[in-house]
Amino acid sequence: MPEGDTVWRLAHRLHQALAGSPLTRCDLRVPRLATVDLTGREVLAVVPRGKHLLTRFEGDLTLHSHLRMDGAWKIYGPAERWRGGPAHQIRAVLGTAAHTAVGYRLPVLELLRTADESRVTGHLGPDLLGPDWDPAEALRRLLAAPDRPLGEALLDQRNLAGIGNVYKSELCFLLGASPWLPVGGLASPERAPALAKKLLEANKQRPARVTTPWGYRPRPFQGGGGSRPDRRLWVYGRAGHPCLRCGTPIRTVAQDPTAEERVTYWCPTCQPSVPPAPPTP
Repeated sequence: MPEGDTVWRLAHRLHQALAGSPLTRCDLRVPRLATVDLTGREVLAVVPRGKHLLTRFEGDLTLHSHLRMDGAWKIYGPAERWRGGPAHQIRAVLGTAAHTAVGYRLPVLELLRTADESRVTGHLGPDLLGPDWDPAEALRRLLAAPDRPLGEALLDQRNLAGIGNVYKSELCFLLGASPWLPVGGLASPERAPALAKKLLEANKQRPARVTTPWGYRPRPFQGGGGSRPDRRLWVYGRAGHPCLRCGTPIRTVAQDPTAEERVTYWCPTCQPSVPPAPPTP
């Protein structure tokens, strides 16, 4: 699932392509919106809110979309062939004279009044990349359930908006804490929202996400030059590989057994488990 930095970057690209121009084409291919035609309305802005996308039009209208696991928005020029998937996967087409944005496999697509956007985003905590960012409020929400496992608390968008599975795993490692540590047991809990903000800000304009020193700038390695793609992240996606800090093999297990996509990566040496973490399947 795309995380807050990816959605921020996508919203920026969509805004650049569409904002300030009237739609010359509108095709919303979901049953409840099949008769809606926004042609002629100017696109005012495309705004990210956590992992949500809000495309605002003149006339107090907003098209709300969410990518979840498989959704995507692609942007094409007037003569460019669409390559985001077969036609039956297209859920939305928004075209101007200069660009066409095509939404593929969008599981969430709805039209609402701009004044009512809080109906779909009002439950979210402070947005790590938004103008409403408030570290004190994010910390208050994280600590409201002190017995909750840290990994679960970080993933809960009601606490702070924008963290997904990658940042959850990386944040727990950088905090030196087990993903199963009760969030109230963090020695310096204020570091969690501050570090989350730092990581997402550093990566919001990067196509390749980086959380380690090796990915930020070229660095010689074994006589060679350049950064190491396999060392861009501390633990995520590195199951069985040696920890970049201590050499212990990275382990993985589902943080939430009911959600297969929520896999946690951690180093059992750098992140000692209290209580013991579940065994690797």
